[in-house]
Amino acid sequence: MLKFKKTYISMAQNDSSKVGKVLKRGKGKEEQPQVPEGLWIKCDKCGELLYKEDVKNNNYSCYKCGKYFRLNTRRRIRMVADANSFEIWDIDLENKNPLDFPNYEEQIKAVKEKTKLDEAVTTGKAKIHGEDVVIGICDARFLMGSMGQVVGEKIARAVERATKERLPVVIFTCSGGARMQEGMVSLMQMAKTSAALKRHSDAGLLYISVLTDPTTGGVTASFAMLGDIILAEPGALVGFAGARVIEQTIGQKLPEGFQRAEFLLEHGLIDKIVEREDLKDTLHKLIVMHKIDENVSWNISNTEKSLFRAFQEDNSDNDITAWERVQTARMASRPTALDYANEIFTDFIELHGDRAFRDDSAIIAGIAMLDGNPVTVIGQQKGRNTKENILRNFGMPYPEGYRKALRFMKQAEKFNRPIINFIDTPGAFCGVEAEERGQGEAIARNLMEMAGIKVPILSIVIGEGGSGGALALGVGNEVWMLENTIYAVLSPEGFASILWKDGKRADEAADVMKITAADLKRLGIIEKIIPEKEPVCEANLAVISDYIRFEMRCFLQKLTTMTPEQIVNHRYDRFRRI
Repeated sequence: MLKFKKTYISMAQNDSSKVGKVLKRGKGKEEQPQVPEGLWIKCDKCGELLYKEDVKNNNYSCYKCGKYFRLNTRRRIRMVADANSFEIWDIDLENKNPLDFPNYEEQIKAVKEKTKLDEAVTTGKAKIHGEDVVIGICDARFLMGSMGQVVGEKIARAVERATKERLPVVIFTCSGGARMQEGMVSLMQMAKTSAALKRHSDAGLLYISVLTDPTTGGVTASFAMLGDIILAEPGALVGFAGARVIEQTIGQKLPEGFQRAEFLLEHGLIDKIVEREDLKDTLHKLIVMHKIDENVSWNISNTEKSLFRAFQEDNSDNDITAWERVQTARMASRPTALDYANEIFTDFIELHGDRAFRDDSAIIAGIAMLDGNPVTVIGQQKGRNTKENILRNFGMPYPEGYRKALRFMKQAEKFNRPIINFIDTPGAFCGVEAEERGQGEAIARNLMEMAGIKVPILSIVIGEGGSGGALALGVGNEVWMLENTIYAVLSPEGFASILWKDGKRADEAADVMKITAADLKRLGIIEKIIPEKEPVCEANLAVISDYIRFEMRCFLQKLTTMTPEQIVNHRYDRFRRI
């Protein structure tokens, strides 16, 4: 590399295309352009030359194509932890050579000197916007972040200490997998770290894993994929087997984007992809939302009581026929589950996936705040137009949608969060794929598991409540309906076709079936009707949401005074009376 004094041209407006040619002094002969060492880097994705200071200011990502560069441990700590809050743990563990692998000790010594790290993972305690948290950071510079005995031991010790001190754990993964030089000793670290996380989970504590590029092999198959919440950086490579190994094994070309974070999100394996600039705030929100407060309170003022009593007594149009209610319930202009989630609650964070097959967009799920208390929000989601309805499958969930909902309900139970379900579906999707993946089993599993959930469940019909597909979110301590909604064993069209062999008699069937809110309250199927003086739409969503929020507070104030066993018995007795 040539030495430069000031013969290069500085970069104007951060545009690498304006880097001029540099002439070697002396013979006057023009040479190939040279780059001053330390000032520029080349993006290995788009090939552009980048000014280092601008890369740093862009959260160590390419400002041309957006590719994320790998972060070393110190940079990661600076990015997510409060200044001077990180307390390092377990830096004196001795590396061993269980296989007497040639030159292994020398290799470890050399990489320690080069990276200034004691191992491929650094663990310790820090604060994120003032919240205490145990952090683990994997660093690819240390033997590709591979997991040997010391890595497994450091993670296990950190998790055990977090369990003892009742702290959440956040681990940033970056690894090539098991450390081959340590053989089966390395493999056993997968079980060790997973066992430590099991005890941490059983203590009701939060574990968030953040997948960074690359996360592969034994790390993927252990602590990386065990988070209560799994986040990923955009474009991160995450997988068990390497792409080349897979291609050689199956003899097929892999699809574009295979094993990238976006691929995992689509296939239901992670909760969310988070940009680096948002990561610290996201982690802080999630940590706060998972804090268990035994002394929850719900704000109900006397002014609100008077105001909403008048709202409840407002006269609605009771002359609307059942069939007209059906048509109103199906209107595309009616607010969706996401609309209510964002209007009623604050800080709603949508999370994704069943952790097994796919993220079903017909079911939305996440965590939100109500009066400063965390709640789990789940809903069946329709679209506003044809494009959105195709994406949401017209609000008809697949089996993976119901399994996604159940995953978040079980998570709510672990962290003692009430569950609010919004029901709006023509019914569960019926098709070859749904049957192949066990639609009936998925619905049945929800019914059984929801019966035993030890936190309050409130289910609200906001549009159509179609058959078992609706009931799969309807096993609540109470079930409410908006006034212009329906809840039915099947559609009026289907009822008329089956019983009368004439689908055109759907309007007549709607009346016979007793599927309106008023009918079902008389039958004892639901507890409450949310009045709609005018059919709910964007214009009056805020007013109706205010009323629903008030009624939710009353419901939660009553239910959260019960013991877990009383909550379960309350729900069981409700259905035994029907």
